[in-house]
Amino acid sequence: MVRALAAGIAVMIGFATAATTVEAQQGYQTYDQMTDAIQGIVGDSDVASVTSIGQSREGRDIWLITLADDGDLPAEDRPGVLMVGTLSGDLVSGSSISVGAVEWLIDQNGSNEEVTRLLSRNVVYVVPRLNPDGAEEFFGDVEWGRRGNAWDEDDDNDARMGEDGPNDLNGDGAITVMRVPDRSGDLILHPDDPRFMKEADPSAGESGTHRLYIEGTDDDGDGFIAEDGPGGVDLDRNFQHAYPYWEADAGRHMVSEPESRAIMDFLVERVNIAAMLTFGHSDNLVVPPNGQGNLDAPRTFDLIDWAAASNDGVFDVGVFPGQTNFGNLRQRGAQPGANNPPEQGQRPVMTFNGQDRPYFEAVSEAYREITGIERTGYNREAEGALFQFGYFQYGIPSFSTQGWGLPEAEGETFEQRYLNAMEAEGLDTWIEWQPFDHPTLGAVEIGGFYPNRTVGPPPAALPGLGAPHGEFIARLGGMLPNVRFVEATAEAIGGGLWKVDAVVENTGYFPTTIAHGQRNGAVDPTLVQIQIDADDIVSGDAKTARTNRIEGSGATAGYSWIIQGSAGQTIEITSRAMKGGRDTITVTLGGDR
Repeated sequence: MVRALAAGIAVMIGFATAATTVEAQQGYQTYDQMTDAIQGIVGDSDVASVTSIGQSREGRDIWLITLADDGDLPAEDRPGVLMVGTLSGDLVSGSSISVGAVEWLIDQNGSNEEVTRLLSRNVVYVVPRLNPDGAEEFFGDVEWGRRGNAWDEDDDNDARMGEDGPNDLNGDGAITVMRVPDRSGDLILHPDDPRFMKEADPSAGESGTHRLYIEGTDDDGDGFIAEDGPGGVDLDRNFQHAYPYWEADAGRHMVSEPESRAIMDFLVERVNIAAMLTFGHSDNLVVPPNGQGNLDAPRTFDLIDWAAASNDGVFDVGVFPGQTNFGNLRQRGAQPGANNPPEQGQRPVMTFNGQDRPYFEAVSEAYREITGIERTGYNREAEGALFQFGYFQYGIPSFSTQGWGLPEAEGETFEQRYLNAMEAEGLDTWIEWQPFDHPTLGAVEIGGFYPNRTVGPPPAALPGLGAPHGEFIARLGGMLPNVRFVEATAEAIGGGLWKVDAVVENTGYFPTTIAHGQRNGAVDPTLVQIQIDADDIVSGDAKTARTNRIEGSGATAGYSWIIQGSAGQTIEITSRAMKGGRDTITVTLGGDR
């Protein structure tokens, strides 16, 4: 099955004919299918291995694929790229793209110069599915867009978990939204397209006629509909930057889940990781940070957002009003924010450093060129995302993308453009409104977007997405810092003293640390050490010299020592760039290397 992932079809357009609810899952892989595919690829390769970095709450292994060919350095000492797929359970495409990219890289090794250089000089780490439990729900009988893992959450603060989830009331195999006539509501049918809604504008003489709810009933009798379903933490909202405190899908605290802990432990252990690519609901790759350091504006589906907003007041009505999720004993600390006194310290940096912007723009240009993806579709505001941690805390160039693009289409709103684009390609992403007699709301209409078809590519697109993302990983890996010695010389200056000089060069595109990595201290300085007793150093640099940042594209840094020595003595000099590898050079006193 995975062998077809590199077949190559159109990435953004020409997907396929319309899919039914069941057919929408075809082409995506269950956990067992993905595992079999990974084992098949790795078993045939001399450059790949697979291990587990941890287990999910339901006991599924979180697979790690490591790609590295023979080279001058052990894999753990080489500049590394990390690719992570399916942090949110509904974005199962991230797994398929990741596995397809792995297969392409393996197939191209030895024949493609860029790939061959990547695997001999660098190391590629791939975690295809960080959220295996949530992803399994994608293959259930009812399509409902679950993003969380298997942690039980008390989303409505009533000391019970998962007792009031969505219901497929009309039996169409999907959880959509209910459109309910209500003169106290603030929504009206969109005048240009009555399939959609808009907020009533009183200044234009409009008054609300409807409310929206998630498809379901009030199973627990608390006055809210489908507010406490199964499945808890969206892993791409569980990390340490801009963590969304008090929101149900973010977890009890940062890195609260075994899955997020597994990838965090891996990152802490593999300090050689110099760039990261994740497949998530937020983008900073197709559209890089702007001049103010901010990401592209969010684009979400109003129908879904308005329906979810019907449960906004649930925490105030639970068994323990005012005590958020007391019944689940979720104890969360308050996040330092704008109201804290100045003496409590410096505020967290929330925007991308302007000095790093050219690097993000260059990577974005390469991504668009290789993949052909020019426009993003759904784009969630990033909060607690792994790629944010990668940049703001871990200090490396870190990117996020959904891995596919939206064809251009007409429409006043994002919803209209999205649906028009999908319909133009013959894709079934919409369920027409159908009347339904709701047990408590009376006459309603049920319809809207298929939940699993609003964020991931159609199944027929998957075979064409692995290869370009493999090519992009090869290009990104070639940009990583690569610090190597250019020369080392020794000159006798009399009295048993010698002047030893050494020069290192960063042949990569990225500097040894981006500006934010230098600012937050996450990336160590480059170390160059002369391997002699410190007492034999008379003057010049210290035994271990430190350079905070060496620019890329051939920039150099020089080091010089006056030492005591004797003719014929061999001196070894070593370098260690945290994100740029290690190197060694020797010089003989009385002659050049």
